[in-house]
Amino acid sequence: MNTTWKDHIESTPTVLRGKPRIKGTRIPVSLILGYLAADKSPEQIIAEFPDLTREQIAACLDYARDLSNFEIAV
Repeated sequence: MNTTWKDHIESTPTVLRGKPRIKGTRIPVSLILGYLAADKSPEQIIAEFPDLTREQIAACLDYARDLSNFEIAV
């Protein structure tokens, strides 16, 4: 199964002021990334948010990777 973050993350101006979030929820990507930065495991995050899946959590990391992957114009 090869999914991308675009399958799991959306941003709409009317929900959370347009912050990227897990599709169908009000859980912002930044919250999940914060949990991961605080060394929480996917299982601990899912215990906190039972509707989340490991795939959605991985999509948050994929999203962050894409945001940080840019080239400097010369």
